[in-house]
Amino acid sequence: MLRIVHIAGPALAALVAAAVADLAAAQEAQVPPEWALCNNEGEVYPAEIVKDGCTAVINSRGRSARELAVAYTNRGLIWRNEGDFDRAMSDYDAAVKVDRTYAPAFNNRGAAWNSKGDNDRAIIDFSTAIELAPDNATMLTNRGLAWRDKGDLDRAIADFDQAVKVEPQSAFAFINRGNAWRDKGDLSRAEADYNAAIEVDPMDAIAINNRGSLYLISGDFDRAILYYSEAIKIDPKYALAFANRGNAWRDKGDLDRALADYSEAIKANPRLVAAFVNRGDTYRDHGELDQAIADYDQAMKLNPRDPEILTNRALAHLKRGVLEKSIEDYNAALRINPRLAAALYGRAVARRKAGDAESAAADLALARDINPNVAEELLPFGIE
Repeated sequence: MLRIVHIAGPALAALVAAAVADLAAAQEAQVPPEWALCNNEGEVYPAEIVKDGCTAVINSRGRSARELAVAYTNRGLIWRNEGDFDRAMSDYDAAVKVDRTYAPAFNNRGAAWNSKGDNDRAIIDFSTAIELAPDNATMLTNRGLAWRDKGDLDRAIADFDQAVKVEPQSAFAFINRGNAWRDKGDLSRAEADYNAAIEVDPMDAIAINNRGSLYLISGDFDRAILYYSEAIKIDPKYALAFANRGNAWRDKGDLDRALADYSEAIKANPRLVAAFVNRGDTYRDHGELDQAIADYDQAMKLNPRDPEILTNRALAHLKRGVLEKSIEDYNAALRINPRLAAALYGRAVARRKAGDAESAAADLALARDINPNVAEELLPFGIE
């Protein structure tokens, strides 16, 4: 059976589709060994073996267009899960080329585009997949996620609505619609959707985690921690739940527990940028600036064009008194976002400390023009 997985934010979609049933029935025989490996039913084989199986299918003679499309799509999924989006994209391109009617290939290529941050191309591929399979709730939800990533919450909700309509038991659709309502500030509708997801599947760790996020937003940290802890109990390797619980502990002022949870999140998912950033922030607030900078460095390796990470690292350098590196990071952040008030204000402080009063005054004036409250907002972080 073919698994089509799309990860976006806290949600994960799993779609199971028949891959070689027709082949097996026609031959009235067991599925050939290469298919057994490539399909990996029950996920019993490691990634390298699955890739070998799919490669054997692709390289063998006499395969139909559909069989090749399935093999390319399955192998592309393995590449994507390993973070090799270029190879994944190459396989999805090959799948689409050999069979323009195979919806899962378009869906998975859309997921890869979404992971690369190209939401427009993702939406084009998801739309093609939906044209081929209009009643597929996963594909509708995936397109909704891409609309949400673009900031078009109304279109996102419309897709989630349709997904719930065609599959009323889709916890995945309820969770993501709840996320969109949360983004719109409608916490009551978000709560209703998370509750609906939990009703569909009481052991859905994602729904329980997101239910906790509403308490975090409202400032009820103890109840948020309760829900995050329950999500972790259900899925002990749920990195996002650890990271979120770390946020709640940090907001409560318990930095040691926050650091422990961020570390567990990173152990579960070494590519979770937010966990590195938040642990770095916590180390910074704890006065452990070298550890903070090490975490920001790692976050920058994973996401090198995030101006917020650069600004946070610049602040750590500023607090250490390393003004040259601080100004360098503020400069890099402002090249990405010239109107980032926190970076302008921080650079003003660094330039003033470095003796460049004129440039500092210009930065300060622009920062206050963008955000009149920037000084007050940054005061708790030791910038003044």
